[in-house]
Amino acid sequence: MSEMVHRSDNLVEYILVHYRWVFVCLFLLPVSFVFNIWLYLRNWLVLKLSSAPQQHNNKVKHVQKQVLNWDENGRKTKMCTARPGWQTMSFRTPVYKNYMTKIEVNLVDILNIDAVRQVVKVEPLVTMGQLTATLNPKGWTIPVLPEIDDLTVGGLVMGTGIESSSHIHGLFQHICVSYELVVSDGSVVKCSANENSDLFWSVPWSYGTLGILTAVEIKMVPAKKYVRLTYEPVTGLENVVKKFEEASRNLENEFVETLAYGMDAAVVMIGVQTDEPEPGKINSIGRWYKPWFFVHVRDKLQSTNKTVEYIPLRDYYHRHTRSIFWELQDIIPFGNNVIFRYLLGWLVPPKVSLLKLTQTEATKKLYENNHVIQDMLVPVENLPESMKIFKDTFDIFPIWLCPFILPPNPGMVHPASMDTAKLYVDIGLYGVPRVKNFDPEISTRKIEKFIREVHGFQMLYADTYMTKEEFREMFDHSLYDKLRSQLNCREAFPEVYDKVSKAARN
Repeated sequence: MSEMVHRSDNLVEYILVHYRWVFVCLFLLPVSFVFNIWLYLRNWLVLKLSSAPQQHNNKVKHVQKQVLNWDENGRKTKMCTARPGWQTMSFRTPVYKNYMTKIEVNLVDILNIDAVRQVVKVEPLVTMGQLTATLNPKGWTIPVLPEIDDLTVGGLVMGTGIESSSHIHGLFQHICVSYELVVSDGSVVKCSANENSDLFWSVPWSYGTLGILTAVEIKMVPAKKYVRLTYEPVTGLENVVKKFEEASRNLENEFVETLAYGMDAAVVMIGVQTDEPEPGKINSIGRWYKPWFFVHVRDKLQSTNKTVEYIPLRDYYHRHTRSIFWELQDIIPFGNNVIFRYLLGWLVPPKVSLLKLTQTEATKKLYENNHVIQDMLVPVENLPESMKIFKDTFDIFPIWLCPFILPPNPGMVHPASMDTAKLYVDIGLYGVPRVKNFDPEISTRKIEKFIREVHGFQMLYADTYMTKEEFREMFDHSLYDKLRSQLNCREAFPEVYDKVSKAARN
């Protein structure tokens, strides 16, 4: 009997590893679709009834009560949020949560849209999809709106977030006006650039180790209906870098990004919002039957001419959502086939959280040893050598290039010189390495060393193989350590490294 059960388990695991697309198509896609509808209806109902602002104080008090109970019970373990690890956008599951006091946070609502101040106040588990669905019909958007629907405000604040408008506005943290947190003594603290400013500068990249984030105020800007997107195919690495940097330094370009399909072939994209599209040039790329965006862009390489399209604003913002950049091609190999798109494209994408929840140990090991998900942030002048070392170490294409301005603000991430802002580029690598000698630890440590040498940064969601000393070399902990001491965080919360290192994630 036990032998039959063992064989059955092996068969299920074999199917989940080698035929995962069957499980994804027949189960995860429908479940993800229903879940998204429920989230949309819930968000609409909450806004309609205007219940979120009234309930927010009660939800914050519930967080405070849990923190006070932790204190009264002897502070036996450090605290973290109770949000399950499988619900985060990182492909790894945090094991540190198994050994900590979990604080329940049901903070999922948009609280207020202030058109006079041009600020939207939200709870930390509000998603980018939730924000665009709410703000865009009202004629508003936020200056930096990262692409994937399920990215949360809290994750983008405590980790980081970037978008093709970041060459003007900076990272997601740079469009935040204020934060509200419950700190280790159970009190509620609000901070901004003018109030508790040290805390305000220290919250970004702190990964929930200074307090429990309960609300964020974010700048808003007027939204138009379309993005006029110009595609320019470019050949030759030198030309690609030159065109990319020129576009990034031109502040008349509202949106800039580049997809590199090889060392010598890329498409530079420049976007500007408009309400007046040219006839016959509207492309609603968000429709379920449309080609995946990165494939649509790749087709532009077949011509040497620039082309122009007008993309509905919300479609543009979430252009990489349907194919999870290009990750979905490894999960559903035929997902961009025209027949699949027309029949099942309306169910795409599966939620990353559900993909994580249904992973077997074999699948996790397969991803760890044969898959890379990394975002490395480097000064733009180091882009050519970065492309070369990434090619030699991973050989993954496409590569996402997204520029951002990094102001000399205090905190964990700033330019080497605090005299002026500096242009950086986010190099996103997502996929299966094609080098023969790939080793996840050795290869990643090689890249991490290079990033430290050029005063760059590694996004915190990704696999981190650095030692604690190397991590502290990459990120400035001086103000962070000061706040940790002032707020009595050392008993209450782990350090950032202890939540993001490879040892803390499975």
